[in-house]
Formats: sequence, structure tokens, C-alpha cells
Amino acid sequence: MHPLLIELGTEELPVKALPGLAQAFFDGVIAALDKRGVAVDRGDAKPLYTPRRLAVLLPGVASEQPEQRSEVLGPYLSIALDADGNPTKALQGFAAKAGIDWTALEKTSDAKGERFVHRAVTPGAATAALLPDVLREAIAAMPIPKPMRWGAHTYAFARPVHWLVLLHGGTIVDAELFGVRSGRTSRGHRFMHDAAIEIGAPGDYVDVMRNAKVLVDADARRARIVQEVEGVARALGGDARIEQDNLEQVNCLVEWPKAVACTFEHEFLAVPQEALIATMEANQKFFPVLQDGRLTEHFIGIANIESRDPIEVAKGYERVIRPRFADAKFFFDEDLKQGLSAMNDGLKTVTYQAKLGSVADKTVRVAALAEVIAPQVGVDAALAKQAALLSKADLQSRMVNEFPELQGIAGRYYAKQDSALAGLSDDDRASLANALDEAWQPRFAGDDIALSPLGKVLAIAERLDTLAGGFAAGLKPTGNKDAFALRRNALGLARTLIESGFDLDLKSLLIDAHTLAIEAVSNTALTAKVAAAKEAIAKGADVSTSQSNQRALSIGEVDELYDFILDRLKGYYADKGVTVQQFNAVAALRPESLYDLDRRIDAIGTFAVLPEADALAAADKRIRNILRKADIAIPGDVDPALLREPAEAALAEAVEAVRGETGHALAHGDYVSVLTHLARLRPQVDAFFDSVMVNADDAALRANRLALLKRLSERLGSVAAIEHLSS
Repeated sequence: MHPLLIELGTEELPVKALPGLAQAFFDGVIAALDKRGVAVDRGDAKPLYTPRRLAVLLPGVASEQPEQRSEVLGPYLSIALDADGNPTKALQGFAAKAGIDWTALEKTSDAKGERFVHRAVTPGAATAALLPDVLREAIAAMPIPKPMRWGAHTYAFARPVHWLVLLHGGTIVDAELFGVRSGRTSRGHRFMHDAAIEIGAPGDYVDVMRNAKVLVDADARRARIVQEVEGVARALGGDARIEQDNLEQVNCLVEWPKAVACTFEHEFLAVPQEALIATMEANQKFFPVLQDGRLTEHFIGIANIESRDPIEVAKGYERVIRPRFADAKFFFDEDLKQGLSAMNDGLKTVTYQAKLGSVADKTVRVAALAEVIAPQVGVDAALAKQAALLSKADLQSRMVNEFPELQGIAGRYYAKQDSALAGLSDDDRASLANALDEAWQPRFAGDDIALSPLGKVLAIAERLDTLAGGFAAGLKPTGNKDAFALRRNALGLARTLIESGFDLDLKSLLIDAHTLAIEAVSNTALTAKVAAAKEAIAKGADVSTSQSNQRALSIGEVDELYDFILDRLKGYYADKGVTVQQFNAVAALRPESLYDLDRRIDAIGTFAVLPEADALAAADKRIRNILRKADIAIPGDVDPALLREPAEAALAEAVEAVRGETGHALAHGDYVSVLTHLARLRPQVDAFFDSVMVNADDAALRANRLALLKRLSERLGSVAAIEHLSS
């Protein structure tokens, strides 16, 4: 076993693709060696990479393959030999292909009889002889969507290749790749050590490259960036904002990172800090410096060089960022002059969806829903309506046009300074402004829901309309297609309802939203028909536009919407450790409130770990099967006079007792208490099924026992369909 080093030197590789390319190269080399039976000790090896190189460094790789054993089955004796025992053409051909005389072949047997077989043992090939093919195979498997060609060659790669280091132990393995011959010569930092670097042995690689101002270990490079950035930020009296995506991209841009402190004009801080941060991170890959969560006029750039004059480097970074900040300030100032109301008017000409009308039409529907929801959760309905009507205004702003990710955020800033809202109290104005931002939450997986009650109302109303409108317009997701992000909106709606603790009737709200959406679709269709009719009349045609386009409300579509939302919650609860059986047990009841569903799921989780849970779930499943197969009418009440067996009398008494004990708890959502009481029924239930024949010959007895089981099952299933817990 000897260490193996492969380094593929290139021009600067694509930033976002670099980690994936390095991992694929690393995995491909190991897979190709494994495929050939070459033993590998990978230890704690990992992909090594910089913008100019991909490297694989393995602690141990065998010098050769083990012996290669092969077995090729030949023809059966009945086909291979003629009546005189002489070889047929089939056997002679098989032997010739194997390169031996047929008499040297061995025999083996299977279910069909005896047949010839050629077994061979060949020495393993030297790893050095295999490595060129290993490399080619690993590179062929790399995910390179747009390979680049260079020179007058037919081959292609992510970027032009300039050198190849291939060492097994201290020995160069001869290979040629992309027209480059392998050797032990690498290259250092493009600016700080622009010279050939000789790698004596694979184990020297990391240290030799570090001396040449190249950190080939991405983890070490990343840690250096964080250390440098945090150190500079402390010196500036603040904290660096280090987002993982930004950090990863910077890490793929440099080989020897060096932090540089930079400053911009204080006047730019009047611009929403989110816009400035977005510019610094997304466009320039800089790190903003904050104090108590607020942006300061400082930021940090990462240079790929230790400059003798870092002030000049800082000036370059500042010069690059200044025009974009100036643009952002211009957009913001112009938007403030325009005001939210003027922006809102512009939404009338912006189509939301062909069948659902304009964005302005959507805000009217959202406002109507917000007015319904607000009083139910203690929010002022008039304020909710006003906020909903303004919730999309910033989509017409210059700021959001330039920075789409600021939708809602920009609206919050404009609302705080809009003179048209001066009539609101300070608290209401602040609440409305924050709600315009929070209405978009959660913006992505894992994001928090809206914080304020008004923000939650807007978030719920917005998603209700989006979902109902999407279904009414025939935009239901199919496969991977979900143009209106209805799946994400459904989960956002469900999360907001559950995590807010809003005990709202979702089915009723879906009916309201669906009714508004159907009306929008119908009105849009009628408008189109009237316009077409006017055009036809102008051309002299005789047409009528009186026919109605109103589509009837479909409860089936509302139920489909409800099920669509429930389906999104399976993954949500799975992430919380809720089993599929527990979720299905509660979902089977289709609770009107998702907050109520959440409480039931918590309760069923507590019940499921009780020792009585499995037995009661199995009993409930058995009871429901019995009731389903009943061929007689089941009375609503149990007749005490027909309770002949002690076990059925005991069960009847226990059932009535537990119904009385749990009635108040059930009405007030104390589901844990309900299930805890029900768990105490197990002895009576077990005794009943052990000693009582439900389907008695006497019809009256049978009906009474079925009535008892029905009353029991009704209460067993009052919190969840616990039969789903039974395997």
C-alpha cells in the first residue's frame, strides 16, 4: 500500500460547481479503483480543491490488483460431444475462444445437467497500469453540464487543463490526459508564488502547497476566511454577517484568502439595509459588518493575495460597490416620492394570472379574506383590510424591480414613511408596515412564520387565495410541475395556522377563498367574452353576451384543497418524529382546524407509548370490522336488561363511565386526558372479547352487543382513528 496523489490543474473552475466537481472526482476515483479490485485505505481522506485544481490524496492504495479469477460456462455435454464422444463445432468454438484445447476444459453441473467450463487465474495488473483508465473513467462520470473545448483538440472539460500530477508513493505514474503528460510538477499561487512546484511524495502535498501560498484543503481555507473576517470585524467594532452560501462561494474564489477592511459613505445607510446587504453578498461576495443587527458603513472583502498595499485593494472594492449603492439609493428615493397608493394603482395593469385577473384583483380577494379572519384572532378587521390592499404595492417599486428578493421588505420601509398613512396611530402604522413584510413568511423551507398577529392574518389570507385561485384556474401541481408554488404555499399556510395557535375553521375559510376564486375566473371569462362580442359587433356580426359564466361552488374541490394541504403536512410531522400511522390516525378524522389537528397528533403520540395502546388499537380495528359487517340495524342505546354476561355488563358500565369522564375534556380539546381515560378500558375490552359472543343467535342480544361496541368505538375514535396504530 502506498499513498496516491492525483492533481488536475486547470484554469479557474466555475465557483458554484466547484465543490460538486471535486466530490464527484474523488468519488469517481475511489469507485473506479474499487471496481478493479484495487484495495484502498481512504482513512479520513476528502476532496481537495481550489479554483485552479482538483486533487485526490489517498493514504494507501495497493500496488496491484489481487489475482483475477474467471469462470466462463460452455455448452452442455449433450451439445458439446457427439455420439462417439468427439467434440462438436460448438465445443471446438468455445475452446478456441478460450485459447486452449478442449481437453483442458473442466466440467461442472447445474440443474440442467453437466457442461463444460473454462476457469482461469491471471495475475493482477499493476495499479500504475490501471490508473490512466481510472482517471478517464472518473472524469467521464463528473457532472459537467457545459464542457469547454480549447485548442485544436476534440476533448473537453469544465475548464482547460494545464498540468497533471500523478504519484503512487514517490513514483510518477505515466499517463496522458487532455493532452497533458503526468509528472510531479504542480503550480503555486498565481500571483504570490508563480513558479513550478515539485511534489516529492503524496504525503508532502498539503504542506508543499501551503508553502507555495495555496491552501488545497477547502475546510482549512474556509476556516481561515472566517477567522480573518471575524478578526477584521472586531477591529471595526462590529460583527461580520457570514452567510453560508456567500462563505462557500468566496471559498471557491481564492487559494490564499486575506480579509480587507472597507468603508462606504454613511448616506447610503438611509437605503433599506437588506438592499445593501443583497448587493454586497450576491453581487460582490463581500461580508457586511453589523452592530446590534444594524448595518454599519463597513464591509469586508476577501482578496486572493496578501497585498503590500491593502488600502489600494480596499479602494478598488469600494469603487466597485459605490455605483450599485447609488442606484439603490436613487430607486429608494424615487419610490418614496411615488408612495404606496400610486404603486398600488399600477397593479391594475399587471396580470396575476390569465384566468384570475390582475394583481390588484388578487389584493381585493386577499383583503376580503383578511376581513373574515381578523376578528376571529383579535385583529382589527379594518386595519387587516387596509394592509391586505397594500400588500402587493411594492411589486411596482423600482427597488423590488432591481432586487426581487426585497418584496414585502421594501413595502415595510415605504409604509413607515408614506404620508398617506399619517392618519394611523403610531402603533397601527408600525403594525401595518411590519405586516407587509411578514405576509411573505415563511419565504423558504425552515423560515419562521409571521411574528405579529396582523402579519399572520395577511400570510394566511394570501396563501388561501393563492391555493384556491390555483385550483380554480386549473393549475394543480402535476409531477414536478408547480408553476404557482402551490405546494410551498400549502405548507406555509398550514405552518402559520398551527404554529400561531389559531383555532380557525380551515374548511370554512377554503369555501370563502374558493368562492372568491370561482367568481374571479367567471368574471375574467365574461370580460373576455364581452370584449370579443364588442369586436364582433363592430364588424357587423349578431352576437349575444347574456349567457352566464358563473361556475357553481364545488364542495368536492374544497375537499380536494383540504386534502392537498393535509398531504403537505406528512413531511412536516415526519420531521418532528411523528410516525405515518399516528399522522394517518388523526388525518382520518379530517379536523376542521389544523391547530386542533396538531393537538390531536401530540395526544396520539403520548397515547402510542402506553402499554395499552396496541391492544386498544387492535380492538378498535376489530370492532370497526364487526360493525361494518353487521347485517342488522344497530340501536343507538344499550339496553341494560339485555346485558346477560358479566363481561359485557362490566364493559357497558366502564364505557358509560369513561364517556362521562371524558365529555368535558373532549369538548375543551384536552385530548391527552381523553386517551388516558380510554386506556383504562383495556381490561374490560379484553375480557369482553374473551368471553362474549358478539354475533349471538338471539337477534336482540346481537343488536345490543353491537350497540355497546358502537358506543365504545365512537369514544375510542373521538380523538383519532386509533385503529391506524394497529399493525
